[in-house]
Formats: sequence, structure tokens, C-alpha cells
Amino acid sequence: MLDRYLIPDTAQYRVEEIIKKSQFIVTLAHTPSVDEAKAFIAAVKAEFPDATHNCWAYQAGPPGTTAMVGMSDDGEPHGTAGKPMLNMLLHADVGEISAVVTRYFGGTKLGTGGLVRAYSGMVKLGLETLPTREKITPVRIEVVIDYSAVTLFKRMLPDYEIKVLEENFGADAAFVVEMPKEHAEAFSAAVVELTNGNALLDDITDR
Repeated sequence: MLDRYLIPDTAQYRVEEIIKKSQFIVTLAHTPSVDEAKAFIAAVKAEFPDATHNCWAYQAGPPGTTAMVGMSDDGEPHGTAGKPMLNMLLHADVGEISAVVTRYFGGTKLGTGGLVRAYSGMVKLGLETLPTREKITPVRIEVVIDYSAVTLFKRMLPDYEIKVLEENFGADAAFVVEMPKEHAEAFSAAVVELTNGNALLDDITDR
């Protein structure tokens, strides 16, 4: 699993385009779970109940993963909407995302190839300008060290993108720190080296 990746930085993002007289509207959203993806899709379909089609696809995990995906052609010819939309999401560098492409038919048929290009193209169009932010998988570690090591310990924290959540000063100095998962192993090794093996480190992420 990726320790950091991009996700949509907006509750909902929308782009519209006219293709051969049909109005296409793509709506993208951050959906970190399958339930949230399904709720978002239902909300968009309720917003456009008179649309000819509300085709959709979602990918609720990190970029490129297929464990939590779904799609629907919503009445368009099989394989012309949901699948190309999902393929576009899976090849994007953005995770935890859902897309609904709403179509109001304008009287001109697009053909199978035209539909694939239209639906995948709408998702691509939305992704090109979608606001994103980085999601970081954090770990929390409890660290107990001797007071003599505190100054050097605090000095090293920025190197590992560490946030200090708690500080307790008793017989020893105790800290609860949070950092990106990718830094945990190197940080722990650095603390052991700093204290000549006299530090206590405990991963408390799941507590």
C-alpha cells in the first residue's frame, strides 16, 4: 500500500462540455470508501433525474488499486461508458475518487467508439483541473529517552516530518510522535543510535 498519494481536495468538482449536441457533465468527488462512493453516485443521479444517462465509476483505494472499484454504463451500450471511465481513474495519479458522467442526449448518435471517447474524455477533462492534496499514511510512536538526549532528539525531528503529539517529563522524557509511515524505520534507527540503544520505542498507531 502506498504511504502517500494524491486525493481530490474538494467535496465535489464539475466540468461540462457539449459533444455533437449532447450535453456531458462530469462530476468528481473524494470518496475514501465504497459506501461513500455509492452515496455520492446516488446524490448525483438524484440531482439529474431527467438525464438520459448517469454513468459512473469509482476507485475507493490508493491510485491504481482494484480492490474497491465499481462501474455502470447506466443504459449506454455495454462497455462504452463505465469501463472506459474506470480505466481513466485507474491510470490517474489520484486515489479515493468517484466520477459520474451525466448525459443529456442531443439527437446525434455517437457510435460505440464515439461513446468510449466521450465518457473517458470527460473523466480526463475533469482530472486535468481537479484540485488535489497529498494524503499521508501516518504512524504514531511512543518514545522514552534519557533527559540528556532530549535536545538532540528534538533537533532531529524535522528530518522525518515529525509532529509531537504529547510530551511527558517524569523519571525519563516521554514523547508521542506522529510521522509519515515511510520514515518510521529510519527514525527508530536514528533514535537507537542517538541513545546508544537506551531508548524505548513502541508503535501505538492502532491503539
